Amino acid sequence: MNILHIQAGIFGDQSVSRQLSDKIVARLTAQNSDAQVTVRDLINTPINHLDAEILLAGGSAEADRSERQKSELALTETLLDELFAADVIVISAPMYNFSIPTQLKAWIDRIAQAGRTFRYTENGAEGLVLGKKVYIASARGGIYSEGPAAAMEHQESFLQGVLGFIGITDVTTVRAEGVNLGEEPRAAAIAAASNEITELSAL
Repeated sequence: MNILHIQAGIFGDQSVSRQLSDKIVARLTAQNSDAQVTVRDLINTPINHLDAEILLAGGSAEADRSERQKSELALTETLLDELFAADVIVISAPMYNFSIPTQLKAWIDRIAQAGRTFRYTENGAEGLVLGKKVYIASARGGIYSEGPAAAMEHQESFLQGVLGFIGITDVTTVRAEGVNLGEEPRAAAIAAASNEITELSAL
């Protein structure tokens, strides 16, 4: 089993989403002795955001590419290789300002590529990243799964939409929300999510 661990919590060991994703990876490796883990830490080793120079690199002749384009294109290929090689993808995904961290969006912008991870057909878009399992370790400061703030939730829904677009529909989300509402709600949310990880089946 090849596991790709995407880390996007900015607070290091204090990041709840990182704590949860670490627990998911630990359970996966404990249950699969042959597991190999590739860690892509988007905070400590950030990916440059997509810009015109990077976007146009793939469509230009190699001799015409700038040194930056060559370097960035090589990184994009590495990210795609990691994605396709993975059997399981674990994503640490906190909510920042109602959506995902900008660092995680930068990764998505590199791997969401027409002709590579999806294609357009007469019947619409078709995902090309098949046979993968994804675990999303979600952390939220407030409550967004229900109530008046639910309309502001563009984190888990965005990830599930993008993953589905590229062909990944087997997605399990483990959520700790309300972690900024006080010490007791934080501890309770983390404990509940941790118990959910312990009870996950068929890892």
